[in-house]
Amino acid sequence: MKFIALISGGKDSFYNIYHCLSQGHELIAIGNLYPNDTNKDEIDSFMFQTVGHDIIDYYSQILEVPLYKQPITGSSSNQELEYSYTENDEIEDLYQLISTIKDCHPSIEAVSCGAILSHYQRTRVENICGRLNLTSLTYLWQRNQNDLMLEMCNNGLDARLIKVAAIGLNAKHLGKSLKEMYPHLLKLNQMYDVHICGEGGEFETIVLDCPFFKKKKLQIVDQEVITHSNDVFYLKLKVELVDKDQSRLTLVQPPPLLDTDLLSIAQTESLHEDVSAQSVSHFNSSHIPNLKITTTSSKIFISNLTSNAETIEDQTREIFEQLSAILKDFDLTFNDVQHVNVLLSDMSLFARMNKIYSTFFTNIYLPPSRICVETDISTTVQISCIVPKITHSKTGIHIRSRSYWGPQNIGPYSQSIVDLQSKYKLASLSGQIPLIPATMDISENNIAYNAALSLQHLSRVKNLVGVVKSASIICFVTNSAYIPIIRECWARFINLKCDSDSHYKNNLIIAEVRALPRGADVEWGGFSFEEFNLETYYDEDEDEETANKRENSDNSFASKKEIIDSSLPKFEYHNICSIAKDSYRFISIFTSDEHHLKQFINDLPESIFITLLTTEVIDDIDAEYIPVRTLYNHEGIQFKYALIIRQESH
Repeated sequence: MKFIALISGGKDSFYNIYHCLSQGHELIAIGNLYPNDTNKDEIDSFMFQTVGHDIIDYYSQILEVPLYKQPITGSSSNQELEYSYTENDEIEDLYQLISTIKDCHPSIEAVSCGAILSHYQRTRVENICGRLNLTSLTYLWQRNQNDLMLEMCNNGLDARLIKVAAIGLNAKHLGKSLKEMYPHLLKLNQMYDVHICGEGGEFETIVLDCPFFKKKKLQIVDQEVITHSNDVFYLKLKVELVDKDQSRLTLVQPPPLLDTDLLSIAQTESLHEDVSAQSVSHFNSSHIPNLKITTTSSKIFISNLTSNAETIEDQTREIFEQLSAILKDFDLTFNDVQHVNVLLSDMSLFARMNKIYSTFFTNIYLPPSRICVETDISTTVQISCIVPKITHSKTGIHIRSRSYWGPQNIGPYSQSIVDLQSKYKLASLSGQIPLIPATMDISENNIAYNAALSLQHLSRVKNLVGVVKSASIICFVTNSAYIPIIRECWARFINLKCDSDSHYKNNLIIAEVRALPRGADVEWGGFSFEEFNLETYYDEDEDEETANKRENSDNSFASKKEIIDSSLPKFEYHNICSIAKDSYRFISIFTSDEHHLKQFINDLPESIFITLLTTEVIDDIDAEYIPVRTLYNHEGIQFKYALIIRQESH
């Protein structure tokens, strides 16, 4: 892609350019924002480095591309994590800058941004890229800071400290190179948790030379230390262009696609087996499941939305019109939807469905997470969703930038949405397929490698939202011969990640479907959780009315729990994942006995939500209905049916 680079003069912006070039992208122009009052070096910006702005012009000559500059006239008035248009905000200055560059260079497709850990910075650049139909390139995103600093030091980046603002850093450190400072920064990190790359605002840098600088580099000819405050110092520099030795550009190597532990899983010899078998569907295409709305104390589950309209576009539109009416009855909107399951009869219709789907989540900064598969449904598209009744401060991640960290979500769904309750957090996890993050191409490796790669994507999403314990995980595959590989990959992953408690490992369902997005052979998705401090459940000073409500709720839950638990021994296999001392439960049940299955479901209270994955048609079942070709538990035992039951205490 042809890209423009946002530069501050600092190490991160230039090192990200280096990675962009190494990934085959073409630098067309550079852009910089500077203080509206040019006599000021340092302004109170949450977004932009301005110290050293007076030497930015030199970089245009060095890189032999045009430089575009824009004064910062706005302030950091919108400090929300996710940015939306705000008049007189400094981000609108950035928007104007990038708009100007795009007008001058209509072929521009992407923007280089040096964000490492800052969601604040990333989401603002993504917002502007979304408004201008550009892609954000953030190859430093979520990199280990120690690894990244060592790379910068070892790959010819000559960056000097130009500002310090942290404990253990003072005026004597100004002007020193990253190589000189690295041992001291490492020590400060160990002692005071100072960010090695300065991501906490501890220091800023100016780049004098970089391997992709063509013929010239910068040289400091004079410097003056300015005291900004008691513990903040910066340099006022004078520099000049000097010739540099020309040599062939060495491309910087990307980090390994797989972490060491995941690579060990992918390379395990026992995982490479014959995968030539293929299953045949047993479904009657005329079966249409009933619409099911299940209401619990905290959530609404809307399942099996379908339409008889002629085209995929009209079906999708009609389904969402139905959903809108249901949400309106509960005083909710599309912004409240946490998770969506999309079933298609033909994955070749995905783009057409997605185009209509996306219109219903326009301007929603955290659209719902999503799983999408092609399977044996009777209509063209079937949609189910989960909607919390009360949306607290909405959290999750919707990363639209290209990076090494994980696949970008350029579509209308988030990698994860977190449902925050008083005793626990429950994260919905979008389906992850084996995409190569840096290029967004599908991996052409074997199934063992692809299973490990897509599982790594899922794990990184869980880690980033801080909700890491597996509650209920589904692995979809397109060939039943993959099953031994998938289950072994999962078992090794659980053990390596120290998530070896058996009920986490047992929470896996493996289902074969006809096809997955992008022609993938494997997709992992589901739910994870974290518990809060549960030492004291109830306030000792609660009033009598509240105590009575709680007691009635507890009694009701206990009664429903007894109904479920007393039936579990009838089934061939089951597993219970208890969250926050049974505040919420995921129960997985596997069986091939249709009679016991129907009787069990019919005996369940209305407030219990059920997802039924089935390899055979079952009529008149009140559950979210997902037809699949074959089904297995984590032990690789095959069943006809799998139930996921969700029960909450109040």
